[in-house]
Amino acid sequence: MFKKILIAEDLDSISIAVTQALEEISIVEVHHAKYCDDAFLKIKKALHDNAPYDLLISDLSFKPDHRENRLTSGEELIEAVKKVQPDIKTIVFSIEDKSFRIKSLFNNHGINAYVSKGRESIPELKKAIQRINNNQENNYSDELSLILRNQSLFEIEAYDIAILKSLSKGYTLDDISKEFKDSGIIPNGSSSLEKRINKLKIYFKASNNVHLIAITKDLGLV
Repeated sequence: MFKKILIAEDLDSISIAVTQALEEISIVEVHHAKYCDDAFLKIKKALHDNAPYDLLISDLSFKPDHRENRLTSGEELIEAVKKVQPDIKTIVFSIEDKSFRIKSLFNNHGINAYVSKGRESIPELKKAIQRINNNQENNYSDELSLILRNQSLFEIEAYDIAILKSLSKGYTLDDISKEFKDSGIIPNGSSSLEKRINKLKIYFKASNNVHLIAITKDLGLV
């Protein structure tokens, strides 16, 4: 069983409930962070001390306050953590229920499990931890299994997210093309980008780029 776990969660009540659940499955070393930046620093320090975390459990949404943070969401935290510790196991524990976003977390961020906060969330969280520990391939609930197998869902890739984020900043096609070329993202030609944007607009039934950004923001993709 996992020996060292980090919980990234800004609500004390949920952190306490998760800690109790972990104790029930014989996990004793549990650390907490209320901010994504703090969680990332703990991950890096543990690596530096040659005592890395086995598992990260993170919420997606963190309520902003007076403190300025570089990492402001669970997605950003997981992405940053995977760059310094690619083999760490990750579970998202969130109230988010949008299928597009959940599927993106598996496909683009390589999470190991997703548990929705709700009436049965603590038992589901314990099951997810045990499945990951046992290297079981199916480490998500039946509901999420249906989402991930649903071929009618458009395959939102990291490439699409990058395009959508650039569009949300008001970038033109030429701006995005230059940004992608500078970052080594391909394809990066204006024609290829325009075709992908048009495909996204057709799928999301968006009349223009502004409408597309509004829809994808509502879905939690941007």
